[in-house]
Formats: sequence, structure tokens, C-alpha cells
Amino acid sequence: MIKIGLISDTHGTMSPRVLKFLEPVDELWHAGDIGTVELADELAMFKPLRAVFGNIDDYVIRRMFPENLRFVCEKTDIFLTHIGGSPGHYAPQIRKEIYSNPPRLFICGHSHILKVMYDKKINCLYMNPGAAGNKGFHHVCTAMRFRIDQENITDLEVLEFERNQFQQITS
Repeated sequence: MIKIGLISDTHGTMSPRVLKFLEPVDELWHAGDIGTVELADELAMFKPLRAVFGNIDDYVIRRMFPENLRFVCEKTDIFLTHIGGSPGHYAPQIRKEIYSNPPRLFICGHSHILKVMYDKKINCLYMNPGAAGNKGFHHVCTAMRFRIDQENITDLEVLEFERNQFQQITS
């Protein structure tokens, strides 16, 4: 069993509240728009990091991380990307793979809106952790953590706080 912390859209900023929430996790997954190399390095020192680049990430971050990441955690097939759409409205660049070879867990960011739902059509759990950073159009900062035990995804927890309560530790 492994405990996962999931964030996205940090845009170079991270609040101590998010780090405190993520303290008990074993791995940290970032669904893109990391924002700065400094933050990527800080997150990688904090917890083992798996990440993809997002549309705002520069060429340096794009060299550090892939656009899409497909891997197995425990016995669960994971697909992580930044711009992925949502069930029934998947982004064109990933639609073919999602439908022809669906993962057990599909994770994306980009929307700045936390959403978790089950796609019955392809037997896949969809997660978007919203936005953990202080830049963007969102009013609420969010992060998620959950457990993966073999093929089971359980114990989902959400951190949510008003963006005006953001205390920045990284710029």
C-alpha cells in the first residue's frame, strides 16, 4: 500500500498548508503547470516526485518532465497528463489512448477545478486535483491525497482553502 499526494497548477508557488497536508504521503504526483525549476526541485526534495509538464512550463521543465506519464503503481495502471479534459470530453491529444487502452486511474490538471468521477464507459477513475498554487483564476486552493493498495484506490482526502488565505513559501 502506498499513500499518494496529488497536486497541479502550482504556477511556481506553494503554501505551507499544502506541504503540511502532504507530509504523510509516500509519493507526490504533480499534474503539470509546475511553474519554476526551483519549485520542482523543492518538491522533489520533499517527497519522491512524479510529474508532467503543463502549458505554462518553460523549456527547462519540459526537459525535466514528460508531457504524458503512463506507469503502474502497485498493480494500478496510471495515466498522468496536464491537459486531459474530463469523462465524455477528453482532450483530442489523449482521446485515442484513453479509449483504446484505458488506464485504471486517469489524472490531469489544467482546469484549476477539483473533480473526481468514475467514467463507467471505460471503467476508469478520473481525478483532477484543481490548483494548489496562488496564480490563476481559481478562488480556492486544493490538493488531494489517497491510498493505492494493489488495484484499489481508497481513503481520498481533499485540502481546500480560500486563495486569499494563501501563505507563499516559494515564488
